[in-house]
Amino acid sequence: MRWIAIPLLTLSAFGSALAGNCPAVLQGSLPELRGKGQIDLCERFAGQPLVVINTASYCGFAPQFQGLEATYQQYHGQGLQMLGVPSNDFKQEDADSSETAKVCYANYGVTFTMSKAQPVRGADAIPLFAELVRQSAAPKWNFYKYVIDRQGKVVGQFSSLTKPDDAKFRAAIEQAIASKP
Repeated sequence: MRWIAIPLLTLSAFGSALAGNCPAVLQGSLPELRGKGQIDLCERFAGQPLVVINTASYCGFAPQFQGLEATYQQYHGQGLQMLGVPSNDFKQEDADSSETAKVCYANYGVTFTMSKAQPVRGADAIPLFAELVRQSAAPKWNFYKYVIDRQGKVVGQFSSLTKPDDAKFRAAIEQAIASKP
């Protein structure tokens, strides 16, 4: 019997190989709101329908957290993922991540993924939002909602005024869920 040597990929090399196949919107990672870990966007969300929201704890739209959580609970069994990205770009987010976590988790019962505060507009925008802007439009205020299909394409972008139970928002989520990976 003849043996053939096959090089093994290290975990980091494997992750890099996956990242090469990951859509542009899911390149990179974000710090978790709770804890010291990182949210690897590709690892966590690749091939899944995703809603991304730029949030702010002290915004008048913060009660939308309840509707977003209800939407997440309704569609999560069908594969929907949700990512909240707090931002102080509109001067309505606490600098203390523990206060942001309290608002999201204790006050509104959020169970979907949340990152620590990040810039979402202009030249300082994180790569996730730079790509969302490239595919659609920049958030003009807090609680902009982006619906992304399984291939990493934005299929809907909704303003702060769009409530989580809005029929068009729900239709975009259903379109993203129905998309093929």
